[in-house]
Amino acid sequence: MTKIKAVFSDIDGTLINSNHVITEKTKLAVQKATNLGIPFVLVSARMPSGILPLQKELEINSPIICYSGSLVIDCRSNTTILSKSLPPENVIGIYETVKSKFSNIQINIYSHDQWVVENPQDEWVVQEQDITGAQPTQANLKTFINTNSEVHKILCMGPAEQIEQLEEVLKKDNTALTIYKSKDTYLEIMSGDASKSKAIQQIISHYNLKKEEIMAIGDNFNDIDMLKFAGLGIAMGNAPDEVKKYANQVTSSNDEEGLSLSLAENVIS
Repeated sequence: MTKIKAVFSDIDGTLINSNHVITEKTKLAVQKATNLGIPFVLVSARMPSGILPLQKELEINSPIICYSGSLVIDCRSNTTILSKSLPPENVIGIYETVKSKFSNIQINIYSHDQWVVENPQDEWVVQEQDITGAQPTQANLKTFINTNSEVHKILCMGPAEQIEQLEEVLKKDNTALTIYKSKDTYLEIMSGDASKSKAIQQIISHYNLKKEEIMAIGDNFNDIDMLKFAGLGIAMGNAPDEVKKYANQVTSSNDEEGLSLSLAENVIS
């Protein structure tokens, strides 16, 4: 097997367990890999503030891939490597659709390291804050959209049935965008030009690596493209069966040290 020279890891459902923490065994495995000179890169739909504390906890300083590939940041120099924003007309159209037809859905706007909401006390916002540790900013969303050209992600949160209906409506009117459910109650919307695999390509070009030399590991539908792209794609045991079909290997779940087991078997053995 080709020697793995870089690892790209999803966060939620992969790096962290069901209690939203990184276990000591996982930390140790990541540190062993980085001590061997193998970059460990976090890849997530999260905003930078939801990723950087995990970087610090793992004691790594690799680039980070935010918003599922819409924003890539070099943490050493704090510079932007890649930025793919949503077309403003799509952003305002989605906002108007949600506000007029889906009153129980909470809409969130993300721009660089800003998470903008209209009601920080909303239960969905509080739940997301508890999971990611990021802090929302309160603003009139329509005003924010009209004055900020770079929106990297829209997150809609609400009851599963309404999220499913919203997904169907938005996919009809926004065919050039990437729209997917990260869970039954979360709908994520990003530029159609952004993907985890495209962001990874930017980083491996920087490290002068081939895709055959990288390992990607994840647990959800938005991880499929990077599992297919990597020389070694690994699905977590807690991943849906459809995701597992695209992986070279399936490891244990995120509550059974699946990531650390994969690193031990493929990277630090």
